[in-house]
Amino acid sequence: MRVVGLILAGGQGRRMGGRDKAFLMLGGRPLVGHVLARIAPQLEEVAISANGDASRFAPFAVPVLPDACGQMGEGPLAGVLAGLDWARAQGADMLATVPVDLPFLPRDLVARLCAAAAVQVPPGAAVALCGGRRHPTSALWPVAMRDGLASLFAAGERRMQAALSTAAEVRFDVADRGADPFENLNTPEDLARAEARLAGEGAGKGASS
Repeated sequence: MRVVGLILAGGQGRRMGGRDKAFLMLGGRPLVGHVLARIAPQLEEVAISANGDASRFAPFAVPVLPDACGQMGEGPLAGVLAGLDWARAQGADMLATVPVDLPFLPRDLVARLCAAAAVQVPPGAAVALCGGRRHPTSALWPVAMRDGLASLFAAGERRMQAALSTAAEVRFDVADRGADPFENLNTPEDLARAEARLAGEGAGKGASS
């Protein structure tokens, strides 16, 4: 099973004062850099879903996929559809998606989603579940779902949860000290907590070395 990935970076960051979340700095590195470092080793190829000037992502040397014409600004499901078109062109069977504001995402996310997808016949979608909550932007999408999702989108559906209504759920545990690997950074306060968490992880590594 060939799996490629997509970082969903098309949000408008309203609760961050309209700032581009991908380039919010965390520990001296933009969020998109943190997410790439976590997800790229889990995949054969990675792209970024984003509209606007694609050249701002040039330092990361990965493809940038805008939403299709007529779908721009219609939410993350538009990004998933563009990603599935790209995945199909790469000859992939599956597309893994993660949001750009998830710097602590599990390093075994794709492997565990793939394991859940593989037991379905045919292999189906899978979505992360943590703390009793589904995280639909952290999911695995069969390329074969593309046309069905396009029909759903054309009918006016924009909810990721609805698109993944039949997906297998993969349970992830909250780490020690209540650290949620799927905690999105939506506000300046979230970003400040992530800075403290990152500093704490760095201090813990230093103490154990």
